[in-house]
This record gives sequence, C-alpha cells and structure tokens, in this order.
Amino acid sequence: MNSALIGKIEKARRYAAEPHRAQLQSLHVRFRGEHDTYDVRFQDKQWTCTCHSFTALGLGTCSHIMALERILAPMIPDDVPASGTQPLYS
Repeated sequence: MNSALIGKIEKARRYAAEPHRAQLQSLHVRFRGEHDTYDVRFQDKQWTCTCHSFTALGLGTCSHIMALERILAPMIPDDVPASGTQPLYS
C-alpha cells in the first residue's frame, strides 16, 4: 500500500474519533421511515422534514429529525437549539 495513503487513513481514523472537529452547515438526507421515505434538511441552522408530523402538526420536529440529531450531535453547532424546543404556540 502507498505510504502516503497509510498516513491519510491514520489521520482519518483520528479525525473520526474526534467528531467535534467537524461542524454541520447544511445537510440533505433521504430518510426511510416506517411508512414512506422523507427528505430531511438542515440549512441555515434550521431542520425541516417532508413527513406529515413535521408539516401538519407544526411542532418544529419529528422522529426523523430527532434521530438525526442523536446521530450527528457532536457536529451540530452549539448555537442550534435542539428541535422541539421552540414554543408550540406564539
């Protein structure tokens, strides 16, 4: 194996063990739920999802967003509130 590649692999392992090095700015995920596949996006520090729970209930979150927040927690900027923390009524 190429010695330069070995160094890159080792560096990648070290970076992967330190997820705080990466900060999420935008993301588009196709999420297979139990009933359908949904588009979940993170853009401008806001989450959106095309599922019924997000669009119709107006809660500002859904199970798909909450799952991605758990998976990506170390990479979400500190100034992004966890979904569902916005007031339900304004």
